Amino acid sequence: QVRLVQSGGGLVQPGGSLRLSCAASPSSFSFNSMGWYRDTPGKQRELVAGLISNSGDTTYGDSVKGRFTVSRDKEKNTVYLQMNSLKPEDTAVYSCAQYDERGNDYWGQGTQVTVSS
Repeated sequence: QVRLVQSGGGLVQPGGSLRLSCAASPSSFSFNSMGWYRDTPGKQRELVAGLISNSGDTTYGDSVKGRFTVSRDKEKNTVYLQMNSLKPEDTAVYSCAQYDERGNDYWGQGTQVTVSS
């Protein structure tokens, strides 16, 4: 059974940085595409970053372009979201999702990111 385990997140001051990780198991699992999403009370779930496995193409939400970067370590079967120049409006629960070639989706447990002074 595919399992995604997230780590990282926490409290950071405005302008700071955080890195989120999303580790997949078993090691034999490989995704077709993946996304980092965030949920904020009263707002729709937002896709902040996406990655296509074969091409390595990435996409970013307008609100995070130039500040967030998605990357992958294939050996560790882990995807990262590097978040720089964080703003209070980036405060949210961040979740990773990975999609296999059949379109099945798998989700991490979510992690809270709070940007506050």
